[in-house]
Amino acid sequence: MNERPNRWHSTTSRLIVIYGALFVVWGAVLVGVIQWETTRYLNNVIDQMLQQRMHYIESTDPARLAATVDAAAAIDPHGIMSVGLFDKDHQPVAGNIDHLPTSLLRDGQVHLLKHGLPRPDRDAERVRARGLAATLPNGDILVIAKDISTIDGIGTIIRRALLWGISLTIIPGLLGGFLLRRGPQRRIRELQQATDPIRQGDLSKRLPISRREDELDQLAGIVNTMLGEIERLMNEVKGVCDNIAHDLRTPLTRLRARLYRTQQQLDGEPESALVESCIVDIDEVLTRFRALLRVSELEDRHRAACFDEVDVGQVLRQVHEFYAPVAEDRGQSFEIEIQSLSPVRADAHLLFEALANLVGNAIKFTPSGGKVSLRASMDKRGPRVDVIDSGPGIPAGERDAVTRRFYRGDNSRTTGGSGLGLSIVSAIVRLHGYALDIGDATSNGARLTLYCYPLAADEKVGTCLSRSVPEVTPMTA
Repeated sequence: MNERPNRWHSTTSRLIVIYGALFVVWGAVLVGVIQWETTRYLNNVIDQMLQQRMHYIESTDPARLAATVDAAAAIDPHGIMSVGLFDKDHQPVAGNIDHLPTSLLRDGQVHLLKHGLPRPDRDAERVRARGLAATLPNGDILVIAKDISTIDGIGTIIRRALLWGISLTIIPGLLGGFLLRRGPQRRIRELQQATDPIRQGDLSKRLPISRREDELDQLAGIVNTMLGEIERLMNEVKGVCDNIAHDLRTPLTRLRARLYRTQQQLDGEPESALVESCIVDIDEVLTRFRALLRVSELEDRHRAACFDEVDVGQVLRQVHEFYAPVAEDRGQSFEIEIQSLSPVRADAHLLFEALANLVGNAIKFTPSGGKVSLRASMDKRGPRVDVIDSGPGIPAGERDAVTRRFYRGDNSRTTGGSGLGLSIVSAIVRLHGYALDIGDATSNGARLTLYCYPLAADEKVGTCLSRSVPEVTPMTA
C-alpha cells in the first residue's frame, strides 16, 4: 500500500530550513559586526572627549582647579560626565566622584572602569563607564569618567532589530515555503497514484506530465520512455512464449492422438507400455503449455472488468468441499475455520482458482497423516485467508522465486508439477490488487496468507468473463 510521504522530507522543506538557518547565522554575524564597529567608534569618540576635558582642566590655574572641577560637575547633574579631584591621600577635594577608583591606572589613557560609577539620578545603581586618571604636578589626582550605558542601549536596539528582522523574514518565508511546497507535493501524489496500476503490472500506463516542463516533468518523461521500452520488451518475450506454447500445442495434440491409436492397436503387446509412457510425457508437456497460456490470460488487465461482490467464505467452503476427499485419501486432516467476513470485489472464478492452487499445494507437500488448515478472518482493512500445513514449507531464500514461471524448489523437484501453480496465484493476486505472504506457521510447518485488500482500482474495460465457480479440477503446481 502507498505510504503518505513525510512533508518535512521534501526538497523544498529542506531548502527552506537550510536557507532559514543560513539567514539566521548570517544575520547574527552581520549584526555582531555592526554592533562591534558601532561600539568601537563610539568608544573612540568618548575617549577623545575625555582626553579633551582632561587637557582643559589640567591647563587651569592650580588655585582655581577645585572651583573649575566643581563647576564642571555642576553643569552635569545626571553624572553622565563625572569629574573628581583627590589629594595625595586619595581624599575627595572637589567634583561628583566620591571614591577614587582603585583599579583605574593613572597613565593618562582611557580605561573601562571594572566596577562602574554611581549615577546621582539612580539610587544605588552603578553604570558602566570609561575614565582616565592623571597625577597633577602638586600630587593631586584628577579623574574624569563618562557613562557609556548609551552604547549598551544602542547594542540592545541593534539586537532587537535583528530579532524583528528575523521574525519578519522567517514568518513570510515559512508561509511562502508552505505554498511553494504544496505544488511539488501535489505532483508527487499524482505521480504516486499513477504508478499504482504500473506497480500491479499494467505497463501500458504512463506518468502524467504537466505544461510547466519542470524537473518533475523531465523525470516523468524519462520514466515514461523507460516504461515504453520495458513494455515493448515484455510484450516481445510474452509473445514469443505464448506463440511457442500455442503453436506446439496443436502438433503435440495430434501426436498424442496418433500414439493413443497406436497403443490401441498394440493392446497386449510389449510395446504398448512404452507408447503409454510417451503419452504420459506428452500430457505433461501439454499441461505446462496450458498453464503457461493461463498465466498470460490472467496477466491481461481487461479481466478486471468482470469484478463483482464475492463472498469469500462461500468460495472457501467450495474449495474445502472440493479438496476434502483428496486429503482424506492421503490420510490428512483438513480443517476449515471461517469467521464473519465482509464481501470483496473480485472474480469468484479466479479467486476459487487461486485458493484451490494454494490448498492443492499444501495437500501435495504435506506428508501422509499431516494436517492442513484453511482459516479466514477479518483484519482492519479486509478479509485474510491463511493456508497452514505441517509440510516442509518453503525456505526463506526461495519465497520470492516460487512465484516465477517454471521455478521449482528443492522440495518439489521429486514431485510432479509444472512449476506454474504459484505463478497463476501470483497473477490472480496482482490482477485483484491483493497481497500474498509466504511465511512460517507458528509451529512447525508452512503458512501462505492471502490478504484480500484492494490496493488500487484498475480501469474497468473489456468484456466480463464467467464469474461462476467452476466444477472442473483447477490447475495446480
